[in-house]
Amino acid sequence: MSKDKSKKQKKVAEEVDEDQLAGDYTIKPSNAPAKLESANWPLLLKNWDKLNTKTNHYTPVPQGHTPLKRPIEEYIKYGVINLDKPSNPSSHEVVAWVKKIFVKSFPNMEKTGHSGTLDPKVTGCLIVCLERSTRLVKAQQSAGKEYVGVLRLHDAIDGEKQLLRAIEQLTGAIFQKPPVIAAVKKELRVRNIYQSKLIEFDKERNMAVFWISCEAGTYVRTLCIHLGLLLGVGGHMEELRRVRSGILGEEKYLVTMHDVLDAEHVYRTKKDETALRKAILPMEVLLTSYPRVVVKDSCVDAVCYGAKLMIPGILKFESGIEIGAEIVLITTKGEAIALAIAQMATTDLANCDHGVVAKTKRVIMDRGTYPRKWGLGPRAAQKKHLITTGKLDKHGKPTPTTPATWVKYYVSEDNNNIEGGVKAQQPEENGAAPAPEAEKKAKKPKKVVEEEEEEEAEPEPVKKKKSKKAVVESEEEAEEEEEAEPVKKKKKSKTA
Repeated sequence: MSKDKSKKQKKVAEEVDEDQLAGDYTIKPSNAPAKLESANWPLLLKNWDKLNTKTNHYTPVPQGHTPLKRPIEEYIKYGVINLDKPSNPSSHEVVAWVKKIFVKSFPNMEKTGHSGTLDPKVTGCLIVCLERSTRLVKAQQSAGKEYVGVLRLHDAIDGEKQLLRAIEQLTGAIFQKPPVIAAVKKELRVRNIYQSKLIEFDKERNMAVFWISCEAGTYVRTLCIHLGLLLGVGGHMEELRRVRSGILGEEKYLVTMHDVLDAEHVYRTKKDETALRKAILPMEVLLTSYPRVVVKDSCVDAVCYGAKLMIPGILKFESGIEIGAEIVLITTKGEAIALAIAQMATTDLANCDHGVVAKTKRVIMDRGTYPRKWGLGPRAAQKKHLITTGKLDKHGKPTPTTPATWVKYYVSEDNNNIEGGVKAQQPEENGAAPAPEAEKKAKKPKKVVEEEEEEEAEPEPVKKKKSKKAVVESEEEAEEEEEAEPVKKKKKSKTA
């Protein structure tokens, strides 16, 4: 046996020697950047290599987790469920049941919400948001929806082509009034039907199956009544199912109430998270269609407190961002921080080195998830010291005891160098140097300049109110002067 082993080892050694001699296996130096294949990366990290890079210089922070690897308590906190709503219970009842199920294992659960009400008899996609993800509910409620419905006509029609014409006629902007059964104000409103298709028509039963893609808030029940009126035979909605709500459809991630109940039971009894993680999705699933801006770890907490995002806080950004567009701010780990309104387009982001990038619209991430890296500089430390000693008020504004060195560099809405700087530059553009007095006024705060102008202006004499007697006397004197004038003119004519 030992001889056979030694023979095999020799053969292997000879083969390795031959391979080494045949090819060059050295790692050669190269300036070529490493290639990233991020097409299969999950959620908001997908196609990371296609994002535009502003800078790669930042300090990574150990806090935070990638959405799919969050601890189970945090995973539930930022979770959503693509629920297949059963027939008969209302949307609010279903959401209350989901909360009741999870409270057994997670007693701190306080909030649940849904992405758009479905009538009790309607089934299909209902996005249920848990805890912090309820902040995305409004964005999802306004997202487009898709339905498959069954229409029953009250009498026979000529054929399928007549029904197709009627469906095509009710495409685009249409007027609708909510049905009597709906718990909404009954007023006329406009809703858009983006697309509609006739799937099947049964002429014997006078029934049709159709599919529509429409704006949020469209009542398919009312649409079926309008179809019946257009055809001249009358009609009503027999059955309805929502097949897509926003970005989530029934093809993927759809779970039933039984699946949710079973997953919670398995976790509570066996501490097995796999079923629970399969039933619940990270909230970042709902944001994959938004343009992305990647933020440095050091400014994440400031954004969580509602701060505007500035150029120095950006790492990467997506192409096609327009001013006023809704974007999502994400961390380097792919976590959603907030929804924001872009203040710069992609071209501005690429070329500018300072300025406001976006204003936060809805903060999603909890404060304190990432460490606080703002207010740690020497100026901030001095401000804290002045507040504690009482030389600044609790809001950090100057008081009579504030040192002159602080007031000199204090910037506020009234005291800033923006307006003064513009005024000072205008004479230089015309080719004339600014006067020294104008320069001083430009540098001084606005309040100080106004006070000086008031001092320089001479006070106007105060007009005293005349008494009634004085008014009568002045009127008599004026009449006597008028009578004396023609006499003087006559004397002058005689002398002439």
